[in-house]
Amino acid sequence: MASASWNRRHVLSLADFTAAEFETVMETAVSFWQVLSRRTRKVPALQGLVVTNMFFEPSTRTRSSFELAAKRLSADVLNFAPGTSSLTKGETILDTAKTYLAMGTNLMVIRHQEAGVPGAIAAEMDRLNTGVGVLNGGDGLHAHPSQALLDLFTLGLTLDPDQPTASLIKGKKIALVGDILHSRVARSNLWCLTACGAEVHLAAPPTLLPPGFADAFITQSPIDIPRAIVQHSTLAPALEGADFVMTLRLQKERMAQHLLPSLREYHQGFGVTRDRIQSCQPTVKVLHPGPVNRGVEISSDLMDDPNLSLISDQVTSGVAVRMALLYLMGVGKKGGEGVGE
Repeated sequence: MASASWNRRHVLSLADFTAAEFETVMETAVSFWQVLSRRTRKVPALQGLVVTNMFFEPSTRTRSSFELAAKRLSADVLNFAPGTSSLTKGETILDTAKTYLAMGTNLMVIRHQEAGVPGAIAAEMDRLNTGVGVLNGGDGLHAHPSQALLDLFTLGLTLDPDQPTASLIKGKKIALVGDILHSRVARSNLWCLTACGAEVHLAAPPTLLPPGFADAFITQSPIDIPRAIVQHSTLAPALEGADFVMTLRLQKERMAQHLLPSLREYHQGFGVTRDRIQSCQPTVKVLHPGPVNRGVEISSDLMDDPNLSLISDQVTSGVAVRMALLYLMGVGKKGGEGVGE
């Protein structure tokens, strides 16, 4: 099933992804979505390969999702725990990665609080000519590719459950609300959504969305494609006529940094509520990457409304999308077997 539009060994960022690559991920994820609906939810696609999850910062959804995805593909899984690792004895991160390499690792999923760590490990794997693929599970303020891809898949399923594609969001207005300045999820979603033709409207207080952010982001694009991004310092214009609203987690340490007066004032100005989404399209849906601060980024009643909230759907979509990424990166190491073989 690996497509001619896919030739990446690593997935570190979505900044240079093409429309064809987004469609390849979507197409592959659909196949695994169907697998996950069967009674037997496991395929031998990556049997014999070793996937190592190296998470240097806490994670519930991403780490568990990657572990389950690898197991559904019949890969062997190694999980790294920094608190009980040799890092506490002075071992470097690169030496830790080489230790897992010596154990036969084929794919590494790396999450780190510092931007660039997955890229540095990928570069070392390439320098050593190991053939090991590195997937960025989230690094600093840089990127979180799999989160943006599962968000895209969730949007596609909502628009067409039978045939979700990336092109379905072309022309859709998507509001992205919250701490955009410090969000790797926001950055990856901006690359992803705009490349697929959506019009993204950003909304946050100026301390969390500096003037000129959208223009600066567009100029950083490594590929020449049109990207429609509009930013607002108030919530209402971002929500008006929106097809989807994606809220972002507000980290409480932002108050200690004097970027916000209080969580209550943030909610009063930028919290997404049932009343505020009345200005959106009648079919509007709300997303959040989690974990959610109830009553801060989004009201509890809206979050728990299955007719409006896609938050649980995002978690479910994550397994299929991460299966797709691991498959696309690992299938060449298995000689090209199909999903159902």
